[in-house]
Amino acid sequence: MDSLLNELEIKYFKDLTQLNGVSGNEKQVAHYLVNEYSKLGLELVKDNLGSIFALKKSRNNPTNLKVMIDAHMDEVGFIVKEIKDNGLVVPYPLGGFNYQTLLSNRVTLTVEEGKTFEGAIDSTPPHLLKGQSQEVNRDNLLMDFGFFSKEDALNNGVEIGNMISLKGEIEFLNGGKRILSKALDDRYGIILGLDILNILKDTDLPFDLYVGGSTQEEVGLRGVQTIYQEIKPDFAFVLDCSTAKDSISNSDFGKIGSGVLLRFVDSNMIASKALLKWQKEAVVKTNGKYQYFETMGGTNAGQVHLRNVMTLTHCICARSIHTQSSIMDVSDYISARDSLVYMLKDFNRDKFNEFKESRY
Repeated sequence: MDSLLNELEIKYFKDLTQLNGVSGNEKQVAHYLVNEYSKLGLELVKDNLGSIFALKKSRNNPTNLKVMIDAHMDEVGFIVKEIKDNGLVVPYPLGGFNYQTLLSNRVTLTVEEGKTFEGAIDSTPPHLLKGQSQEVNRDNLLMDFGFFSKEDALNNGVEIGNMISLKGEIEFLNGGKRILSKALDDRYGIILGLDILNILKDTDLPFDLYVGGSTQEEVGLRGVQTIYQEIKPDFAFVLDCSTAKDSISNSDFGKIGSGVLLRFVDSNMIASKALLKWQKEAVVKTNGKYQYFETMGGTNAGQVHLRNVMTLTHCICARSIHTQSSIMDVSDYISARDSLVYMLKDFNRDKFNEFKESRY
């Protein structure tokens, strides 16, 4: 495979997209990050909701400037809500779904660390529907893990609240130029954060840099609020993977392969024009691509900027997010990576003050 990604980046994509970590159950991803941060000799910062960040301490930071790079560890998924007498499992959804995409999908039930059961989302054959469509919603979704009965499921360790994740193996498409996988939202951001720490491991920045993964974004931007209390950054980059629109409309906003999203407005934040100009400059100077983007969705930036933190989203988009088969363009990742490195090297207290004054 001739990919734009280097060997370490390919490893990160293969490893991290296949870890299971639905909202409130991000431990597998957190363990992976702890291991990688430890390899780099970085101090760990944790909170009581399970978020995990690495601290890259500056040797020249007289004003105690703090920069945070946040990505969320959780993916959309389910937990066990009920076990029926016939052994079928009723799931409770965590995150937003188009339920019509779920029928017959493979799923993985995790009952304890290291013990899993493979299964599928129940689907009725068309010849038994008697002319009616099988309209799926959160109230009639059923999952089958092969258990004979409720007693059988319980004997196998199934409990209310166990994690159920979508099964979506990673594939590199078109000679490695595109990636198909589950959980690109937001393992993209988790991977980019690790990439940044490796790229800048020998670079002393004029600020303390906190890079990591927050919990429970898909159920209300929760984890970023608690990790903020531990870090209290002055500036934040929020990395996320947004919904591509090029398969559902003719909009100029949200085309995979068209680069970094200059996310000027969404449901919970209006971006700073000065920061967008800086972001655009960074992409251009690193020979990347950019595109303007608006959406009725939101990111962790919606909570971070309300804590009086100067905040910039640094996102790409993918098709079919919140399914087991998301597709992203590798060149978008490269544009995001290179421009983020540029901005981090360009940032200092003077730059921070310049952005602050641009508001008045």
